[in-house]
Amino acid sequence: MKMILLQLVGILQIKSYQKIQEFLNQEHVGRVSSIDENGYPQIIPMNFVFLNDSVYMHSHIKGEKIDNINRNNKVGFEVDRELEFLPSYFEDPKNASLADTLYISIVIKGRASLVKDREEKTLALNGLMKKYQPEGGYDPILPTMRVLDGVAVIKVVPDTLDGKYKIGQHMHAESRLNLAEKILKKNSPTAKETLKIMGFEITENGLQMVDEPVW
Repeated sequence: MKMILLQLVGILQIKSYQKIQEFLNQEHVGRVSSIDENGYPQIIPMNFVFLNDSVYMHSHIKGEKIDNINRNNKVGFEVDRELEFLPSYFEDPKNASLADTLYISIVIKGRASLVKDREEKTLALNGLMKKYQPEGGYDPILPTMRVLDGVAVIKVVPDTLDGKYKIGQHMHAESRLNLAEKILKKNSPTAKETLKIMGFEITENGLQMVDEPVW
């Protein structure tokens, strides 16, 4: 049983760093975990941008997470997306334990610091604006602007970066198609996007596999 579980974990691991970057660039909310003065983890949702292999977040210049980082710079950072909830009746309506979820998640363990260099701080803030307002229409921040003094930029450099995804890649082709057809029939708000990520295209003749879901 242990060997089977280890094999499954390996199959669910995201091996493509490019896919990890793409996912982080698409997601709007991450969660940073720092250690408070009493030794408890404090978890806060944050906007973020992934630039030059590091996570950047903007913050007020004072606050508990800033105090935590100054005291202990070891942090966790996590981003996830629930793609599709799979109700138990997909397999057996009498066995609730068969309910499952298709998902993508990234977990980082790393070191956090407050960015002091004005050039790097400018890069991070402009990167955040570009990510959250891709249509533009704003004036870029310059290193000489006083606004830099009124905002903190937190940088997390990963020591470890692990990604997991579950989109049917662990299933045989026939079972994966069967699952995709059930998702299509259930027609949740996320169904079409989930099927696309799973590698399926909706055609006049039904579902067609156009891309192997291997990351």
